Amino acid sequence: MSSTDGFVEEVNEEVRRDRLYGLLRRYGWIAVLVIVAIVGGAAYSEYTKAQERARAERLGDAMLGALSMDDRAERVSALEAIEASTPTSSAVLSMMKATEQVEAGDTAAAVETLNALAIDGAVPQIYRQIAAFKAITLQGRDLPVAERRQAFEGLAQPGNVLRLLAEEQLALIDIETGDTAAAIAAYQAIVDDAEVSADLQQRALQVIVALGGEPVVPNSADLSQNGGVIQGN
Repeated sequence: MSSTDGFVEEVNEEVRRDRLYGLLRRYGWIAVLVIVAIVGGAAYSEYTKAQERARAERLGDAMLGALSMDDRAERVSALEAIEASTPTSSAVLSMMKATEQVEAGDTAAAVETLNALAIDGAVPQIYRQIAAFKAITLQGRDLPVAERRQAFEGLAQPGNVLRLLAEEQLALIDIETGDTAAAIAAYQAIVDDAEVSADLQQRALQVIVALGGEPVVPNSADLSQNGGVIQGN
């Protein structure tokens, strides 16, 4: 390489270096902000996780403390005093409170607690559905047949996780009102449902037989898939 070529190369290198420094001075702050954001985001994420763990631990300790009390009324009061930090924890607290109210013999208060939970839009749907189902079953025949039927029909809609249990309750209402044929048909529909559990399927078959019906027993492959065994008569 001639001295002229070497000089040109050095000049080009200086130009590139000057351009790089110029770009860094102009846009380097963006890179710094990105790095700070990444590091800060990771730190905030860890801080948030730690805070969530601490809240969960405090909630668990408070629940255990409430349930350790000997008097049920005191348990209910202690559960009511706990502040829930999330809708889910609020739902769990309400269900625990309702359980204690039932055990204390105050079914009306438990139903009120569950009904309040069932209409709380901030709570995940699964908890609201469970609360509604439990509130209806707690009232039993104290609730008029028409109201019970309407409520369970709402819970028996497709996509509801308690659909089949609600259908079973509707079949029981048919038995209660003397409509045996409708009850048998309802139980057979439960037996045939692809999502039915082995226990519920077995229970439905037994009720059909008890009502004088002749159940159509699913094939062995279906029973094996559901994990249950249907005993023959």
